[in-house]
Amino acid sequence: MGDSSSFNGDAAVPRLVLAGISKQYPAVRANDDVTLVVAPGEIHAVLGENGAGKSTLMKIIYGAVRPDAGEIRWEGQPVEIASPAAARKLGVGMVFQHFSLFETLTVGENIALALDEPFDLKTLAKRIREVSADYGLDIDPQRHVHSLTVGERQRVEIVRCLLQNPRLLIMDEPTSVLTPQAVRKLFETLRRLAAEGCSILYISHKLDEIQELCDTATVMRGGRVTGHVKPREETHASLAQLMVGHSLPDYTRRTHTPGAVLLDVKQLSAASDDPFGTSLKDVSFSVHAGEIFGIAGVSGNGQAELLAALSGEHRGALAEAITICGKPAGKMGAGGRRALGFGFVPEERLGRGAVPAMSLAENALLTGYRQKMVRSGWIKAGAMRAFAKKCIEAFDVRCGGTEALAQSLSGGNLQKYIVGREILQAPKVLVVAQPTWGVDVGAAAFIRQQLLDLSARGVAILVISEELEELFDICDRIAVLARGRLSPVRVTGDTNAEEIGRWMAGLFGERAEGAAPSAEMPAHA
Repeated sequence: MGDSSSFNGDAAVPRLVLAGISKQYPAVRANDDVTLVVAPGEIHAVLGENGAGKSTLMKIIYGAVRPDAGEIRWEGQPVEIASPAAARKLGVGMVFQHFSLFETLTVGENIALALDEPFDLKTLAKRIREVSADYGLDIDPQRHVHSLTVGERQRVEIVRCLLQNPRLLIMDEPTSVLTPQAVRKLFETLRRLAAEGCSILYISHKLDEIQELCDTATVMRGGRVTGHVKPREETHASLAQLMVGHSLPDYTRRTHTPGAVLLDVKQLSAASDDPFGTSLKDVSFSVHAGEIFGIAGVSGNGQAELLAALSGEHRGALAEAITICGKPAGKMGAGGRRALGFGFVPEERLGRGAVPAMSLAENALLTGYRQKMVRSGWIKAGAMRAFAKKCIEAFDVRCGGTEALAQSLSGGNLQKYIVGREILQAPKVLVVAQPTWGVDVGAAAFIRQQLLDLSARGVAILVISEELEELFDICDRIAVLARGRLSPVRVTGDTNAEEIGRWMAGLFGERAEGAAPSAEMPAHA
């Protein structure tokens, strides 16, 4: 990398052409006669709802999935990409949404594992330093991965690709765990790569990013291509309509005034069970009836530990550290907290929010058993199915019915089901982790509106999210969790993404919530 040789000949010849690509799985046609053209040096977005076929298409390009029909042309020549190794040999690199790094190995060792040619660790370390410094992605090859921030881990993934001199780089939801400042740095790197001739395929649900970064976009819906557009010539509304097939409603908030404190956390400290986790240090905040309180932060800064402490999965030493609806609950288990009116939507949908191999009806029983689904120790199958059916209909869950397995649903539809299951139990306090992470714009708008409606009914809602736009859209107050400590609290209208971004990097000192003058309760507009 580093000079115009990356263009590899006549720039008029597309870098990649997909023609008539189709892929059929037993229950769904993931790709249906898909055509895609990517030019040298182009930043090309692929947009679509969850289940639109984007991931399958990227896996086909990267050699992880074989298409049933269609042709792939690489720089004018027909090719078969039989494996990721074959893709890398062509010049295709991919940075996955979920990083594939070994925590206990160094950066250099992790990068070495991905290289297809023989390597010498000392020489490789020198190359890593040179390439990372050249592209403004400074990373020390001697550091262990467990000591890196999420943004630094992403740099490792990108540098690993750059060392293979890619001519096409696939980025899958690359900014979902980055601060606004880190996003800007990433965009600078991607623009430089494109200027040097590297083509970039960019997948994101963040339409503002697409408009800022991408030259062109291919829109997919239901496995088919529904349009090719230039994002900068579109609006958020028009792009969303292309993706979901209809316009999205504006968020509506009913007029109401926040009431009593229903969730109170005082000087909560908790050691992490994970050797690479982050312990909580004197975390204090309160959530009022009718309020949505947001906690931002980069993943790995104590969010998992806070959620475990709030949900009852980790019981603290002091009952008074967590108060739910006026009752000390710090020593209670999950069941005791739910009996007080506590609802919980975990970050991990499959495995914690739902059991993958169980039906939606059976998954309703997991947290909704108090909704007359059990009598004298016997499960009432009819009541269980009726509850699941009500949830499916009320929350527009697209599935095969109450007996559909949780693992058969797209991410967005499973999230709507899990959120709906908690809301239908009429909680007084609801804690939601990453409510729309990886969810398409249509499902995200629906879920956010449900949370706004729930707060209007007097429920105290805590939202822990890495999506700053989401927190600014729906929250009344906002704080940041960084390195296990909570920042000052701000009324959402009194802060901005720049300040919150700095705080996400831990730049807020040792001030407590009470020291923040703008932490006073606002009335809802």
